[in-house]
This record gives sequence, structure tokens and C-alpha cells, in this order.
Amino acid sequence: MRMLKCGCALVAIVAASPVLAQTGPTAPTNETLADLVRRQAAEIADLRARVEQLEGHGAASTSDEAPDSVIVVSAEEKDSGLGANARVVTLPYAPQLITPTPVERDIVRAQAAKDAGVTTEWGAGLPVFHSADGQFSFKPRGRILSDVGTTFGSDHDARNITTTGMRSLRLGFEGGVGTHLFYQLEAELGQSKVQIMAASLGWRDNISAKTSFDVQAGNLFNDRSFDGSTGSDSTPFMERSVVADAIAPERGYFGMGAMGRLYFPAGHLAVTVTGDTVDADHTQSDSRTAMARLHLNPLHSDRGLLHVAAWGFDEALNGASRTLTPSTFVDTRFNGALRVQSGALTGATGTTGYGFELGGYQGPVWFMAEGGERRARLDDGRPDFRTRAYSLSAGWFVTGELPPYNPRVGSFGRPHVLSPVFDGGPGAIELTTRYEQVSFRNLPDPADGWSETLGANWYLNSFTRIQLNAVYWSVTDALPAYAGTDKGETLAARFGVTF
Repeated sequence: MRMLKCGCALVAIVAASPVLAQTGPTAPTNETLADLVRRQAAEIADLRARVEQLEGHGAASTSDEAPDSVIVVSAEEKDSGLGANARVVTLPYAPQLITPTPVERDIVRAQAAKDAGVTTEWGAGLPVFHSADGQFSFKPRGRILSDVGTTFGSDHDARNITTTGMRSLRLGFEGGVGTHLFYQLEAELGQSKVQIMAASLGWRDNISAKTSFDVQAGNLFNDRSFDGSTGSDSTPFMERSVVADAIAPERGYFGMGAMGRLYFPAGHLAVTVTGDTVDADHTQSDSRTAMARLHLNPLHSDRGLLHVAAWGFDEALNGASRTLTPSTFVDTRFNGALRVQSGALTGATGTTGYGFELGGYQGPVWFMAEGGERRARLDDGRPDFRTRAYSLSAGWFVTGELPPYNPRVGSFGRPHVLSPVFDGGPGAIELTTRYEQVSFRNLPDPADGWSETLGANWYLNSFTRIQLNAVYWSVTDALPAYAGTDKGETLAARFGVTF
């Protein structure tokens, strides 16, 4: 690497020598030489930053002292106005994560881009645009997740089917105004309708050098459980765990309301109060959901950490929400006949749920354990309906990447692929496994199920992936159509692009 640094300097000197060698009437003026020196200094600084990043010195770490960003702009360039075309290197929250988008940035990163005068950055598949004065940023965003799955081995022919579907077809945008205000809007296109997903306006600021906060209002994505806080385009398996799906408010993953999050060096705390989703029935009062999640990283280093978290919610149900229909997946989303489910339960006045998380990673290997319980309160003295679930999962990046854990919010993001396929490399290969179990109790038609999953993920680059899941499942329920215990296998695949 030292030779590479010397080579970079030599290239810069050689590039400058033809001009420096000029004599006579065409010899450069002092102003030309000064401008040349400034430009060559910037190029050397840029090359040096890239070399140091290759050596591992330029990447941020999960330690408290890790720098937030590196701006490759010399003082002379900034004063002379050359900074308008400068390149800003926005380092992610952890070395394995791709560059954060405008909504994901904190105040330090937003200020860094503004001060550098950067006008365009290339993010995950699409550019991030900045106004010339750095006051405005804008990024289109979306995801395409296309699935196919086949089930066999069931005692019921109706479950032995092959299906295809779009797990997600989403378009939207996000951005910021100044360094504090940010916004986001996404819509899901599918099933012959358009559904609003995340739609919010927020404000972020620093409390101290190492503590910050943000407040958002709108249709908000839950901060609940590890899998439940991870986007559908970033989960290591094709479907979230039964903990995220079954220990959830009746309104699902989104709700209209407000959320505040406090970030500190060892984790974050989120508190949310919402009503129903933005597309809910507006002829009756909303249900109310209050939710909180605390995640900590008590042990961490440049290549590993420990994750501990607890969360809970309480909801008061109104109108149609008072009828519960317990149901969750144990394999993939596109086999509607294969679910752990029970009959409708009427007269629910509210539910309370809680859960715990324990996981972490060391080098390219990660693990996660989650468990939780949800209790539904009934209005006629019947015992509370209970849902219990837990999952154990692990993964290994065979190609050496670090797991895409985001220590800022305690969830997975998209990985930083060391050698993308589009650059002639092998991409990133991850092997995964998971065991999960769920049960519905204290109701006329009890049910339970479990599944074991083996998976393989091939990341062509940081935002393009191919997933394969092989699931062995078992379901026991009391509904007439599928009464008793049934077992079988499901093979599924996904091609996904996130931008």
C-alpha cells in the first residue's frame, strides 16, 4: 500500500510536469500555477483517501470515536469556489453498510454534504440530488421483489401448489430541507390497487456531540422487534419471523401518528403513538396504539458487537378492529392455504404485546434470538387470547462481508458487497438458517406451527439479490378444512432490486 501511495503522488507530479516545464511566452502565470497546485493537491488528497479506505483506515467503525464523514475538499478550493464540484465521501453508520440516504442521515452527515457543496451523490442504484447551496436534497426510491414458490408433501392437495407473486412493488421518494427537516413518501403497487406505505415529515437535531434525536409525523413504519424493524427488502430470509408477524398490533406494520427517537453511542430509544393506517375506514374512530423499543449494544468492536433489545405495545381497539382473526405464515406469503390460523374472535377491546431480542455478530457470522407474547382482552369475561412466538436464526457471509447490522437503529440494512458481480467479482454469498414457532391459545379453535428454514442469499451488489429458501414446516389447527397436524416442504426463490 505504501508503494501505491507513492505511485499516486508520482502520477500527480508527472501529470503536472508538462505544464511546469513550459518556458517563454506561453509559460504559465503565477495564478495558473497556483490554480494547478490547488487542483493537484485536491487530486492527491482524493487518491490518498481512496488508498486509506482500501487499507481499512477510511471506514467508519461502530466505536464511539468513529468519524462521521470524510470530506475531500481543500481549504484553498473552498475559498476559491472550486468546492462547488467537490466530492464528499459520506461514511455509513457501520463499515458494512452502504451510504445512508437523506432520510437515514443524521445531522452531522447532512451538514457535511451541505458544507462540501456537493450537488450529486450516487446512492444504492439511484442518485441523491442536492441543490447548489446544499439546502435541499432529493432521492427517488423503490423496490421490486419478485417471488416464486412450490409446496409439496402436505396431506391436503389444496396446499400442494406452485405460485408466483410480487412480494413488493414500491415507488417513492425522500429528501431533506436544510440539515434538520426530512421527508419520505412510498406507495405499494399491487393487487390492483395503490396503497400508501411510509409517508412522513420529520425533524432531526443534535443534543450533544454523541447524542441526537428525530421526531416524525405521518404514516409510520413500526420500530418493533428486530425483524419487524427491518425492511422487507433487507431481511435475510424471504419472510420475516413469526415474532414480527404474529406479535404485532391489529393495524399491522404501519400507523398514522408520531414517533420520537433518541440516539446515543450505545443504542437508541423509540416511542410511538399512532392510530390506524392512512388508508383505514374514516367513518369511525381509530384504534390507538402506544409502542416503545429500546436497543443497546453493550459490547462492540470494529468487527463485532452484542445486540440486546426489549419492546412493547398496547392498543385500544375500536369498530371493526374488535374482531380478531389470528393468522400467520410459516413458509412463504404466496401460499394462502398454508397458515397457522384460527377462527374469528369477536369482542376484543384491546391487546398488549411485548418481546425481547438477543443477538450480534463476530466477523462474517451473525445470530439473532427473538421471542414475544401478545394478549387480547375480551369484553365478556373470557380469558385473554394469547399468541406466543419465538425464533432462532443465524447467518454466515462466506465471502467475508460483515453482516449489514445498523447500530444506530438496531436492525439490518443492505450489505456492503466487497466485490460486486458488475465489477467482475463474485458478489456476496450468505448462508442462513432459522427455527421458529408460534401458537394461538385460549380460543375455541387453537392452533400452532413451527418451521425450519435453510437459505442462501447471493448479493450481486449492495442493492441486487437472489434468495433461495427451503422450508420444512408443521401446522396443527382445529379448523374443519385442515384439522389436525400437517407437515410438508416449501421451496421458494426471490429476485430483488432496491433503489
